Amino acid sequence: MTGKLLAGSIVITALIAGVALYYLQVHAFYEDVGDGSVRLTTRATGTPAPIPITDFRGIDADSSPLRYRACFTTSRDQAMLADTFEPYPGAVPLNAPAWFGCFDAQSIGAALEQGRARAFLGERNVVYGFDAVVAVTADGRGFVWRQINSCGAQVFNGKSPPEGCPPAPERN
Repeated sequence: MTGKLLAGSIVITALIAGVALYYLQVHAFYEDVGDGSVRLTTRATGTPAPIPITDFRGIDADSSPLRYRACFTTSRDQAMLADTFEPYPGAVPLNAPAWFGCFDAQSIGAALEQGRARAFLGERNVVYGFDAVVAVTADGRGFVWRQINSCGAQVFNGKSPPEGCPPAPERN
């Protein structure tokens, strides 16, 4: 009888720990961004400027700069955006939690590869080593995520930042 109780308590403890771990990874640290804005870096000045958007939904977490995701709609067409704002070559959307249904990284990535969406630089080093990337589809749906840049890739691997990068932040 003692063996059954011990085995049962181990199974129940493991189940509770598994549910808690799942919740902490997928839901707990994310916060609703609320009413957000979307900014793209202009070709003319190299500074970010807001674009008109509606239907903004965004999530973020303090645990990592890579957890930021947002979806929106814009009335600006791709040709106007391409003429005005800097492109972002090598854009690769990262997966969002399944419960954040408006952001499907595989669909966005396929749209970028097939030319149905264009990627733009939102803001370079929005958090040191991470760029804000904005993709806009032909029908005006837009998506924002953060992607590690060459400065971050070097510094976070323990190397000196490449030429042209801002000074690396102090480590604690």
